[in-house]
Amino acid sequence: MMTRKPTHPGTVFLEDVMKPLNLTVTETAHMLGVSRKALSEFVNEKASLSPEMALRISKATNTSVESWMNMQQKLTLWNARKHEPKNVIPFPLGDVMEG
Repeated sequence: MMTRKPTHPGTVFLEDVMKPLNLTVTETAHMLGVSRKALSEFVNEKASLSPEMALRISKATNTSVESWMNMQQKLTLWNARKHEPKNVIPFPLGDVMEG
């Protein structure tokens, strides 16, 4: 299991795309076709990356949508593992899953 918290894709987008291009949240939101509020929440780690936003970012940056969604998935799973349920009883599957 990963011990370090994965970087939020909003932070990656802010640091690796917006800042080097000197783009404001307002300008970037306009270019992506989203509201300023939606983009602000994303880059400030208050919202997860949606598939729709990933598609927009992918199209605007000429990167793969999967790379953006993978970042979000790693973060989501990391957060889920911090609250892993303790009351799950494994199914008696035996050899069923090994075949």
